[in-house]
Amino acid sequence: MPRPVLRHPAVQKTLLIGGVYFIAASAALMVSRFEGGLAFIWAANALLMAELLTSRTEHWLRAVIACAIASAAATTLFGMGPLAAVPMAAINMIEALIVATLCRLFVPDNRVTGSIRPLLVFILALCGVADVVTGLLAATVASQLTPVPFGPSFLQWYTGHALGGLTFTPILMMLLQGDLRRWLRQQSPRATVEAALLLALFALACVHVFYVARYPMLFAPLLPLVLIAFRVGPLGAAASVIILAIIGGVATLSGVGPLTLIAGTTGQRVQFLQFYIAISFLLCMPVAAELNARRRLFAMLQESEARFRAIAEHSGDVVLNIDAAGHIQYASPSAHEQIGCAPDLLVGQPAADLVHPEDRAGVIAAHHRAIGQPGSAHKVEFRPRLPEGDFQWCEMVTRAVVNERGDPDGVVSIIRDISRHKARQHALQQVAARDSLTGADSRRAFLEKLDREMERIGQGIRSSLLLIDIDHFKTVNDRHGHGAGDQVLSVFVERLRSGLRGGDSVGRLGGEEFAVLLTDSDVERAALLCERLRAIVAEPMPVGENESIRITFSAGLVALAPGSDRSAMLEAADKALYRAKHSGRNCLRLAA
Repeated sequence: MPRPVLRHPAVQKTLLIGGVYFIAASAALMVSRFEGGLAFIWAANALLMAELLTSRTEHWLRAVIACAIASAAATTLFGMGPLAAVPMAAINMIEALIVATLCRLFVPDNRVTGSIRPLLVFILALCGVADVVTGLLAATVASQLTPVPFGPSFLQWYTGHALGGLTFTPILMMLLQGDLRRWLRQQSPRATVEAALLLALFALACVHVFYVARYPMLFAPLLPLVLIAFRVGPLGAAASVIILAIIGGVATLSGVGPLTLIAGTTGQRVQFLQFYIAISFLLCMPVAAELNARRRLFAMLQESEARFRAIAEHSGDVVLNIDAAGHIQYASPSAHEQIGCAPDLLVGQPAADLVHPEDRAGVIAAHHRAIGQPGSAHKVEFRPRLPEGDFQWCEMVTRAVVNERGDPDGVVSIIRDISRHKARQHALQQVAARDSLTGADSRRAFLEKLDREMERIGQGIRSSLLLIDIDHFKTVNDRHGHGAGDQVLSVFVERLRSGLRGGDSVGRLGGEEFAVLLTDSDVERAALLCERLRAIVAEPMPVGENESIRITFSAGLVALAPGSDRSAMLEAADKALYRAKHSGRNCLRLAA
């Protein structure tokens, strides 16, 4: 069976908002229309603003419609009559919508009372925009339908709506967002009792100032007001302002209290009271908001510190706090095991002293990059300097730590043992640098050696490059099989190495093509060495149990030229090899 419409929670909430708005608007109109124009006191819109600021935008329409109907009814029954009902209802809704829209644009999380900036956005949206715009519209309507001129009407609207919004909207927002329940749940019984006593004492002070004191002592409530803001926070500050407004408002309307000393009408005294309460609000609420933000920040820092300590003290990695000058401020307990030095002895020492001198520049550069680029992590690998360390290679990840102004004042560095990773990396590099069949340098490794030798040639060194191609190798595979061919290639490289010097290198460029780098050898010496290699290789090679073959090779030789590049040298040697092949093979030709 479907639920009746009036029992739906959203409908009930809408009716409740409309009903409370009607009561607040009617009370303000009955009590504070001193000059027959607009109400001097207006808190009804605070309820609508609080609802809009704490609900999703798709729920705004029903709240605005309910409050618009309530406003029109209150204006008709107790205000300027039916002619003003619709215009004044529209103007009231415009005020609330302007404030809610601006706060949604500039305060994404809707926590208006959370810190200084959101609170300032709310104050400027209400007092600087909404009440100015709607005050001009309301004064235009009131000056046409009442005897009150445009200027006084604008002042009545502005002071009444600004005070009502500043005084009641923050605490209503806190109540709607559940801040009171959370505060009661989080506070200890002692803190709750303290807050209640402070508010009670503040109420007694206000009663004394407005009902008992023989002298004007409007300054007296300000000190306990600030004290409550410090001790209780935004909720206590908002409650204090409401207490002050209620006690001061009732006393002033009753014709008692220090404001009776002002020569003027009751409306003028109420306007002065509104100014006084607005000053009190601006004195305590920003302080409370800033303190609340600092409390949240302090709690976050405590949680972050606890997490950091737990990680640092139970991690195998070394965690260091290093100041901007590069000195260690904290070292985790793992420093004793990993670095071989007690953490307390590291404090105050330059972090660079832990690094091998050859790697120190890179580590210092990473530290400076972290300081210069807060928010990003910087990684560097280095070797530790301490001989008693258990590892030979480290990886350090460094990130800047910023202060409350956002300026970096140090870094956090995590140092990890990567010796095994380095060993595996080195092993893979060794595998990649060798031809798996012959053990000769791979093509890539040989070309890298050739590049390094080309750099030495520019320093006056004389070296040569020899390209070799085994003659008729395809015949070996066809007659004896690929297994015999692989055996021939392996023996071929072994014999080449036996005829080379310690600084020479042999590489397999592909198939049966090889290259030999002859360091510190001019062309004449290289040619003699090539002939010796041809003689060594020409010895019979076993390819089976009772079978052997003889192989020869053709070669092209080039002297490495200063100022040239690897490609040019390979091309020149290849052209010489081509001529050797077309000269009957089993011979050496020099590059032109």
